[in-house]
Amino acid sequence: QVQLVESGGGLVQPGGSLRLSCAASGNFFSINTMGWYRQGPGKERELVTTITSGGSTNYADSVKGRFTISRDNTKNTVSLQMNSLKPEDTAVYYCNLEDWRSIYWGQGTQVTVSS
Repeated sequence: QVQLVESGGGLVQPGGSLRLSCAASGNFFSINTMGWYRQGPGKERELVTTITSGGSTNYADSVKGRFTISRDNTKNTVSLQMNSLKPEDTAVYYCNLEDWRSIYWGQGTQVTVSS
């Protein structure tokens, strides 16, 4: 059983910052990719960013230069620093872990960008 627990969502004004964190526990392989996806109102779930256990990152064009993903392999955590937030970043953000065997999801955390 693998559990992913997100924290750090909330309400922020446009131009502000938030930091999301996700802690993974359970039985998964150390070679994996962790990431963040989001689902805005009335939209499909989309990739935000991923990071491999080796540190390689990938970002959606819409967040490049504003969001930064990082991970701590010793603590099995992944974080997302979100700067210069825009109203269109409003969504439920989901933590994700993928190893060779399966894909796991967190329960999601709401991020609302509004004045």
